[in-house]
Parts: sequence; structure tokens; C-alpha cells
Amino acid sequence: MGAWTPEAEPAGAGGGAVTLVEGSSFCICTPGGDLTGAGPHGVFFRDTRILSRWDLQVDGETPEPLAAMTPEPYRGTFLGRLSRRSGRTDTNLLVQRDRRVGNGLREDVVIRNSAGEPAAVTVTVAVEADFADLFEVKEGRVQVRGERRVQGQGERLVFDQRWRDTRRGAVVLAPGASLDVVPSVAHSAGSIRYEVVVPARGEWTASLLVQPVVDGEDVEPSFPLDRPLRESLPARRLQRWQETTPIATTGHEGLQRVLRRSQQDLGALRVFDPVDPSLAAVAAGAPWFMALFGRDSLLTAYMALPVDRSLALGTLRTLARHQGRTTDPLTEEEPGRILHEVRLGVESGLSLGGGSTYYGTVDATPLFVVLLGELARWGAEPQQVAELLPHADRALEWIRRHGDRDGDGFVEYQRATDRGLVNQGWKDSWDGITSADGRPADAPIALCEVQGYVYDAYRTRAELARTVGEEDVAREWDDRAAALKEAFNERFWLPDRGWFALALDRDERPVDACASNMGHCLWSGIVDEDKAPLVAAHLLSPAMFSGWGVRTLSSAMGAYDPVSYHNGSVWPHDNAFVVAGLVRYGFVHEAQRVAEALLEAAQHFGGRLPELFCGFDRDEYPEPVPYPTSCSPQAWAAAAPVHLIRTLLRFDPQLPRGELFVDPVLPPAFTPLRVEGVALGDARIDLAVSADGAVVEGAPSGVDVRHERYRDRGGATRA
Repeated sequence: MGAWTPEAEPAGAGGGAVTLVEGSSFCICTPGGDLTGAGPHGVFFRDTRILSRWDLQVDGETPEPLAAMTPEPYRGTFLGRLSRRSGRTDTNLLVQRDRRVGNGLREDVVIRNSAGEPAAVTVTVAVEADFADLFEVKEGRVQVRGERRVQGQGERLVFDQRWRDTRRGAVVLAPGASLDVVPSVAHSAGSIRYEVVVPARGEWTASLLVQPVVDGEDVEPSFPLDRPLRESLPARRLQRWQETTPIATTGHEGLQRVLRRSQQDLGALRVFDPVDPSLAAVAAGAPWFMALFGRDSLLTAYMALPVDRSLALGTLRTLARHQGRTTDPLTEEEPGRILHEVRLGVESGLSLGGGSTYYGTVDATPLFVVLLGELARWGAEPQQVAELLPHADRALEWIRRHGDRDGDGFVEYQRATDRGLVNQGWKDSWDGITSADGRPADAPIALCEVQGYVYDAYRTRAELARTVGEEDVAREWDDRAAALKEAFNERFWLPDRGWFALALDRDERPVDACASNMGHCLWSGIVDEDKAPLVAAHLLSPAMFSGWGVRTLSSAMGAYDPVSYHNGSVWPHDNAFVVAGLVRYGFVHEAQRVAEALLEAAQHFGGRLPELFCGFDRDEYPEPVPYPTSCSPQAWAAAAPVHLIRTLLRFDPQLPRGELFVDPVLPPAFTPLRVEGVALGDARIDLAVSADGAVVEGAPSGVDVRHERYRDRGGATRA
């Protein structure tokens, strides 16, 4: 079987599993901190599981879990106890495991003895390293590959795997411990043992370090044993992130909690370019998508602009570096195309297309242009925009030459080989695009929201041209946008249904399902004003609005299933763009309903919105029902609350024009609200919203703050 796709969905991480993440490294473990050697548990580095078992016992017993805390996204503290009988009273040994994940793992173990006499114990840690590929772990079909071995070298356990031309390894450093190994060609296992006397009413401590090895070279650990933890790179990055990103200081307590969690998760999901560590992009989500994804990273960076503008610049620059140059059916690379997914360090070639980079997405290419335009509006330096503009033009050339396969003016997709994704929009499961009667659509498929993204890309390119005085170029792109909008509203509108077709199929017939995708069409501005009221009414109808959010598919459709991945579930990022679309066309009350419902759902998930949740009606169950294999944290879900608030603030920078529009429509429950430190141009502004309106403090020099909605040249508002 090939790479994981939503057609072959991975098993969940297991009930109560704890996920720690830092950059492209992550750990999945039990609530007690163990990696059991079964299922998806492990420590992963560059898409390879470098630890498959990490099982701590005291006198042969596993501590009973008391608490699992994650004070930082990369750090977990696991507290457990071991009952001991001493004299007339029962006493406990308390076991604390403080774990940090980065380039490998560091674990500091503390055993506390509350009894009045010393406790003699044996502490063991069973260690295994299977070096399984991420895709194999996700699919639950790990295979033994190549030759594995383990050696004890003083205070070090050295694990090694050789397969084909690759070599992977891990070194476990355990100062003061005795080490045992189980040598086997197919099985790498060892154990760490401490013979300990814990003083009466005292404690014993030990520190262990796991260090990845790639092609025979030790990777520098993020948390070396000989350096203060506060000086580690992850700790310094997190501190800088917290110091330089905005914070909501007053207002609704639950909203503040959600926004703080979003800020933390976005910081944790950053991946740094090994060639240029100053460039940060956004990984799609933990645990399985800690890699750069074109669509996910672009939309996340767009929504996260109020938090950190550098994420957009880093994402654009990284994607530009990988922009398609040749035509390759296996990877679906084409000149100018923006990638779908890039994986680093995958050993077994199981990623889509069999290589490290796969290009099979239809929407990342126009979204690249859309994000560049939005970054310019937020005050990016002109030279940064100019540097990326040739890549935007190559993307637009792909849209016209390769994206529009039949020359009808619409962008469609069809996979090049049987290895690729059947569906290549954001609903990329095999059954994600269906007709009203439930039949999957046949490719080539032209998705409605993709035409909206292309329309926005055309308008954006016109705006960028006009900024530098190229009026003739601007008119050319405006004309293309107007022609696309006219054709779209003619071909995709279903007057007898009152909604837009989800897509056009192989025979250019409408795929007539009622789906959330048309909310993205509102966001892009491609919808004619006279059709918008019916679209809004359907999005908020009982068949679409669950009470917690807008479903991906109407409950009246043949393929509807509230526990499906794309056919009836609720996706926070999808709803964020629905809300933006509703506000753009003036449907403020409807937008407030959806935003309040989604932010209330976040409270039931501990303040963190997951990738998706089930689409059951709120009247049926009093809480949103989790989706079993949902990623959490997940990038565009983390960014969704930020974009919801930005939309409801109607906060619209137009810095190249010297304007900032702020006209809040926050629900009364969310006011007063004060946000400090929003980066805009070369300044940081504070924004205070009350029932009396909005006050902007510290606006960039020469920028006129206007308390009204911005209306673009096409007549629609931009949110």
C-alpha cells in the first residue's frame, strides 16, 4: 500500500495520549509518560521513529499515573506514585518525569521518598528503537527493514540501522547507570538500570539524553545535559515568540484562553529551515503532519498574520524555493506549481509520489499569490514583495497553462498516476467530492472554491501592479478577474437549489451537493451580490449549521455522515473562512452566530480547537463530539480563532495605500477587548474595543485609521 491519504486513515494516538512537539520533532506517549512499543507511540525525528519504547519501572512496577502536564508545547511533566508499606502507615514514592522534546529527547527523573527511612529501589528504563518510517507507523504496518544493532559503550546505548544507502541511529546517554543490550539483527533493544537508595524524606535524580544520528553524524541535542535548560534553543525560541507576539489583556476570559492557546500552538508548530534558521514556516499539525504543506501552511500563515507576519514571509520563501520547474508525472510537479507536501528524511519512499516532495494540490498555487498580496497589505517591505513577485507570476502562469487543462477558464485537477491523491482540494479524501445523491464526482474536477482563490489571485496581482504604477498590467489582471467572476456565477450557480455547485465534473456538469466550500467563495469575493443572501441562508440552515459550526456537507445530502472526515464534520479553519465570507458580504449576525458557536466549542476542547470534530447537532448531544483521529494541535485550527477575531474586528490593513480600516462587529459577550503588540508595517499597535467603538494606539507613521469597512474596487468588502 502506498502513502497515507485520507482514503487509508491512520489509527488514533489512543485515549489520553500526550503529544509533545518542537519543530519537526514530536513525541506521543501514555499519560504516565511511557512509550509502550505498541501503536503510534514514539519519539520522531525527521519523519523517523528514533524511539519506539521508553518504559520506566521501579522495582518492576509501573508508577500509577497521577497527572500529566504540558507547561510548554515541547515539555511534559508526568507524575506517578508507587505505594509502599512502612511501619504503621502507608507511604508513597513519588516519581516525576520531566521530558523535553527537540532534536531527540531529554528526561529528568526525580524520585521522592516521604517516609522516615531510606528506600532502596531499582529503577529501570526499557529502550527500543525500530527506526520505522512515519508513514508505516501511521498505517500500523511497521516492517523490519535492513540490519539493526545495539551496543553498550560505557554510559551510552548506541542504536543503529542500515538499510539500502541510508543509516539512522540514536544514542542514549545515561550517566551513572548500568546498561544491558539485546543484540539482534531484527531487534534493537536495551535497558538502563539504576540501583538507588532514596534518602528518608529526600529525593534521587537522574538525567537521560536521547540524541538522533543521521548518516553516522550525531545531531546536536536541543537540551544537552551540560547546559542550563533555559539556554536551550527551544526555550529561547519560545521566549522570543511570547515576547514578540500580541496578547489579549482584557475581555472574555474564555476567549483570552483560546487566543493564548492558539498563540502557543502556532509557535510550537513552526519549522525552521536548516539552511537558513531565520526562516520559519508552519507545519500542518501534530502528530502526523509535522512537515510543510502548501495549502495548510499558506492558509495558516494568512490567518496568523495578526500574530506573526514572519510566518507568512518564511512560508512564501520556502515554498518559492521548492516551486515546480519540470514536469514529472510521479510527483505531479509542473513548472510554476506550488507543492502539496514536502517530507525530509523519509527512508522508505512511502510519501506521496514516492519522493520527498509531492505537488498534487490544485489550490496551493493561487493561494501563494493571495498570501503575497495580503502580506503586502500588512506592510511587508517592498523589496520582500519584489523578491517573491516572479514566483507569483510563475504561479499565475501555471494556473493558465497547466491548471486550466481544457481551456474553459476554470482550474481543474486530475491525478497524473494512481499514486497521487484522487481529490486535490482541501477536501482531499477519496469521497470528499460527491453529488447530492452521494455519488463521487469523476475527474477532471473544477472546485468552486478554487475558482474563488484564482479570482482573488488575479485581483491581488492587479493590486500589486497598481502599487508600483503598472496600470496597464493591473487592468489586464482586473479584466481576467471580471471574466472569471462572470463565468463562475453563470456556470456554477444552481438557481433551482439556491446554492453554488460544489464543482464541475469530467463532463463539465455541476456536482450539485450543498457544501461549505461556497463559504470560501464568499471569502474570495467571486460571488455576485444578488446570490449571496441565499448562500448565507443555506450555510446557516439547520442542515448545514450544527450549532457548533457549519458542517462540511449538508445533512440532506446522500453522502452525509457526521463522523466522516469531509462529509458532514465541522472544521474550524473552514468555518473561519465562512465567517470571513459572511462578514465580507454584510451578513454580520450570521457571522457572529458561527463565530460564537465555534469559540464555545473550543472551551469543550480545553481551549484548543482540534483539526475537526463530528457534525452531530447540538440538540442531540450537549457537547461537541471529538473526531477520533483528529490532529491536535493542528495549524489552521490553531489559527482559526485569530482569524475569527480579526474578521469580527473588521481589521483590514491597506498600508501601501496608507490606510487601516477598523470597524468592529464583535458580539457583546467578547467586549471589552484589548489586544497589545500587533505588528503592522514597522510599528506595533494596540487595539482597544468597547461598546463605544475601537481605539488604535501606535499606528505607523503616515497611516490613516478609518473606522469604516473597506470596500474594494469590485464593490465587496474585504475581511
